[in-house]
Amino acid sequence: MNEAEVRQAAATGDADAIAELVQLAGDQGDSELLRELAAAGSRDAVDELVQLAGEVGDLDELRRLADLGYSDAADVLLELDESSAD
Repeated sequence: MNEAEVRQAAATGDADAIAELVQLAGDQGDSELLRELAAAGSRDAVDELVQLAGEVGDLDELRRLADLGYSDAADVLLELDESSAD
């Protein structure tokens, strides 16, 4: 499937297509698409967002996710805060 077909299948709720789209967005660093997928209920998209935000040091995104109740984002924020204090 090409990307357009994956997006179309994901839009219909195809779990495999959603997983593929999350992976693709993560590989491309597409935080906007990951946010959309997370808002639609994909926990994998949240995990990718946390990882991506941590890698690039996007504290605002990590805070946003932590404020939404994602403890992984809060943990990464804490790790980044501790490493910057060293």
